[in-house]
Amino acid sequence: MSKLTERIITLVIDIFAFAIAWLCYYLIRVESGWFPYYVKPEFLIPMVVISVYWLILFWLFGLYQSWYAKSRLDEVISILKTVTFGVLFLFFAIFIDDISTNAPANSRLLILIYWFLMLFFTSVGRVGIRTLQRKLLEKGIGARNTLIVGFNEKGKEIFDLLKKYPALGYRVVGFIRTDKRRGGEYAGVKVLGNVDGINEIIKKYDVKEIIFALDSNEHDKLLDLIGRCDEEVNFKIVPDLYDAISGLARTNQIYGFPLIEIMPELMKPWEKVAKRLIDIVVSLVVLVVGLPLWILIAILIKLDSRGPIIYKQERVGKDGKIFTLYKFRSMYENAEAMTGPTWATKNDPRVTRIGKILRKLHLDEIPQFFNVLKGDMSLIGPRPERPMFVEKLSKEIPLYKRRLKVKPGITGWAQVKYKYDESIEDVKKKLQYDLFYIENMSLRMDLKIIAYTILHVLSGKGQA
Repeated sequence: MSKLTERIITLVIDIFAFAIAWLCYYLIRVESGWFPYYVKPEFLIPMVVISVYWLILFWLFGLYQSWYAKSRLDEVISILKTVTFGVLFLFFAIFIDDISTNAPANSRLLILIYWFLMLFFTSVGRVGIRTLQRKLLEKGIGARNTLIVGFNEKGKEIFDLLKKYPALGYRVVGFIRTDKRRGGEYAGVKVLGNVDGINEIIKKYDVKEIIFALDSNEHDKLLDLIGRCDEEVNFKIVPDLYDAISGLARTNQIYGFPLIEIMPELMKPWEKVAKRLIDIVVSLVVLVVGLPLWILIAILIKLDSRGPIIYKQERVGKDGKIFTLYKFRSMYENAEAMTGPTWATKNDPRVTRIGKILRKLHLDEIPQFFNVLKGDMSLIGPRPERPMFVEKLSKEIPLYKRRLKVKPGITGWAQVKYKYDESIEDVKKKLQYDLFYIENMSLRMDLKIIAYTILHVLSGKGQA
């Protein structure tokens, strides 16, 4: 089934499970006569409110992301964690209410019954959906068109395994050669071409998955091949290729099957929401609390040299969106008129006297908090680059465009771990840090980077 169909069915089943769990709880709590109450509770309105509560919580915990090729047990464990968190929250809410209203103490015990009912009915509903999906996939319904890159013994072995386990949902439409030879066929499935024409093949056959099965002497080709492919395709590799893309792949296997997913989306919805809230709160605090200092800096910039206070420049954001980046001007007006677009260098002669101080303390970056408030940037992420450099670097460096999968940031893992970009080699090195961040994105990682950034600023290690 399609992702939309899957999510609609999952929502309907979950709502039904929430309602059944509430009905059973109501019958035990009210109609059984086992537990006393002062006033008979309502049934319908609380059920609607609690169902909305669980829908929001399930979404925040990532339970409405695509299930594709995940274990049913893993999903039940995720439900267990979410239901336990949700019920604990309700427990403390009821506990506080009990203290204020002197409600019977046994009402707190009822929450344990509700926990069991929620866990049971939602788990049964989800397992039922996934079992149906597996049966459909075994019949070839809903399988995703897949390419195997590598027409060799390893590729053929992967093909045999995929045929053996149809419930994984891979429909192999063909092989791709990594050499210059043409043609070939295995078990009725043909070689569709070589890597030079891989994007045309992806579009023609509506490919959703690519599995890399390269020989051991072809590891150096992996990054280049991934860089060639369409951005919307999911990539998998056989385990012995992991070292070639260390830092880019999630190391757990998929569905017990010997394939590793490259560049998965790791942040749960609740983490994304929390990240955005942190962006907004921190940006407002910095801009408002530091307002007197920002006014002083603006005056000093104006007194020091001609030109605007705020420097504006086009940058490339998430998914290739162009936006206007703001900075306190740290260079002389029209500094690039003679040199053209270029990276800043150490002791750059184009930098003003005030600009050197601002860059040393990273204060020239402060107006970018407006970019964060607008949603063009985040506090943490890869640095945004200019369109012409993105186009140039995308041709020279495999995977460079994968930086555009997330919002750019004021600071990031590459910024705290490596120096300023002064050459193409610096860009290549920092790309490794950026990709490591993207693959390991989490609130914990962001907080770690913020701590490093504060130390970096206080030590005055910025480039003048």
